[in-house]
Amino acid sequence: MIYLSQLMGNPVLDSEGEKIGSVSDLGIATGEVFPRITSLAFMGPGRTPMMISWRKYVDTYDEDVIRLKVPSTEIRFSYLQPNEVLLARDILNKQIVDTRGIRVVRVNDLKLSDTSSTQLRLLGAEVGARGLLRSLSPQLERLVTRIARAMGHPMQERIIAWSYMDLVERDLSNVKLSVSHKTLDELHPADVADIIERLDSRLRSQVFAQLDDEQRAGAMAEFNDDAMAVELIGGLNEKEASRILSEMDPDDAAELVSELSYDRAEKLLRLMGVKEQRAIRQLLGYREDTAGRIMTSEALSVPENQNVAYAFEQLRNLDEDFETVRYLYLTDEDNRLSGTVTLNRLIVSDPETRLEDIANKNLVTASPEDDQEEVARNIAKYNLLAMPVVSDEGRLLGIVTVDDALDVLEEEHAEDLQIAGGGSRDSDNGERGRDLIWFLHRNLWLVFWVAAIILMAFSVTAWFGDPLYGICAALCTITMPISLNISENTVNYVTNFFLSDDPGSEDSPSILGYAFRSLLLGLLVSGLICLLGAVAHALLQVLMTSYDSTFGIYYGVVLNHIIMQIFAAAAGSTLISFLLTPIFLAVLRYRDQKNLETSGLTLTLISMGISTISFLIILCASTLL
Repeated sequence: MIYLSQLMGNPVLDSEGEKIGSVSDLGIATGEVFPRITSLAFMGPGRTPMMISWRKYVDTYDEDVIRLKVPSTEIRFSYLQPNEVLLARDILNKQIVDTRGIRVVRVNDLKLSDTSSTQLRLLGAEVGARGLLRSLSPQLERLVTRIARAMGHPMQERIIAWSYMDLVERDLSNVKLSVSHKTLDELHPADVADIIERLDSRLRSQVFAQLDDEQRAGAMAEFNDDAMAVELIGGLNEKEASRILSEMDPDDAAELVSELSYDRAEKLLRLMGVKEQRAIRQLLGYREDTAGRIMTSEALSVPENQNVAYAFEQLRNLDEDFETVRYLYLTDEDNRLSGTVTLNRLIVSDPETRLEDIANKNLVTASPEDDQEEVARNIAKYNLLAMPVVSDEGRLLGIVTVDDALDVLEEEHAEDLQIAGGGSRDSDNGERGRDLIWFLHRNLWLVFWVAAIILMAFSVTAWFGDPLYGICAALCTITMPISLNISENTVNYVTNFFLSDDPGSEDSPSILGYAFRSLLLGLLVSGLICLLGAVAHALLQVLMTSYDSTFGIYYGVVLNHIIMQIFAAAAGSTLISFLLTPIFLAVLRYRDQKNLETSGLTLTLISMGISTISFLIILCASTLL
């Protein structure tokens, strides 16, 4: 096995041993599972770029040198062919799509394998740390690998086979990457959307442009970021954008159109077909966050007095792009929804059986103005694949499918986590900056504590002109982590109560009742902190009584006084944190009524900030007194 990084820069010698250049790149023919090296690119005299056929001219190669079969005078130079790709120029240090792991990665090195004395093939891309170290220095890679192995944590290679790679930084529409290659075109739309979301804006537009209208529409419906979908469709001309909207399911298209400007949306809608335009406009007529906004108007309804054979005929006449058929919806003579028939029941029934005889008449329906979260929860509660949406007269308007319900529940869960200040680190993200942000987010108390230490140290030093006083003042914040952690927990306490509480319930406490309960809990926790301070005071008293010297007695009195101050500050700031919880609850309820999002992180920052300030104020006040 050999790596591209080991060949780069190696001397190229002709058959007479004369150096004619240094390796600058290798070319491969992309139409194979493990592509052969077909071209050798090197820098000749005067740094002149040259390229020759690998098969025709290369005699031997190793990690140190490449030897040719002929003298330099007999070499005939060639050019890169349409089906060839240069490894260093086109793949190394570029982003690729790992179609097996469904992720975007960066190529750090390329692994090659010799299948004969002169033939060399590309096995795959090294995307791990070893490839990065090897590209810097092979000796460094070997050293770090040995150290890691000696410590019991061997560094494994992370190789992505060529057959699972797809290039995204170059237009290779005319290049067949591999005979067994699974490209972006063959991936599920959700996987394509996930990959596109991880690319930077330039590559995002480039990859999106390579997809056809159907693939673009599928990816658009799967984006988690509405702003990204708007950005991509904004980069298309009006005809292309309207075609994509026509390919999308009506509910997904309506959601995307609602994010566009009014003028842009109107232009795109007018370019669409009458049927598609009418369906989207109908959905846009309902308020956001309602069942009408997420329902699809594509639902198969038939008269209840027809038979099973008629139903099958209607199924066969459906368009190929009809969104989904999970139930057959029956209507009475007044065109009102009267029942449903599952496809399973339809298949096992006799063709002459009347549909109303096999229908489920116990319907669970929704109104178009119902809250979409409530509809989603009912779909989960009753194990439905779709829920019909009916008008006040009982006429079928559309259906909310289970996949749309799952999207709603996922969004609701994400909002709840945001309110609760929750979050999780992306396990695949190894960037140090992201890790640092995640650590600070999960340990905000440490940030506030360090800030308080620095503030106390510098301000007291500046006031008294002696660094020793500043150090003593900084040490007085030793109990602050107690109050900071409790302040964070009080935010979790109030947000969890808010998420589980129904304000309309008779058992739901008023703000005043909640404030009284928080006060009692705050007094209890503050009392425990004071008790802890009393224990520390007593232990120090016992310790200092063993010293008979005036020195020991004096410093014992001073330390006892400091202990009383720092625990009093912790207890006081803790009580204030609990007194803030009814205010936070009132804010959460008010913003929820206004359909406004509230970040749990914001509440935590406010609570910790007030806790820090109150701790320092109480500490300084007790010192002055």
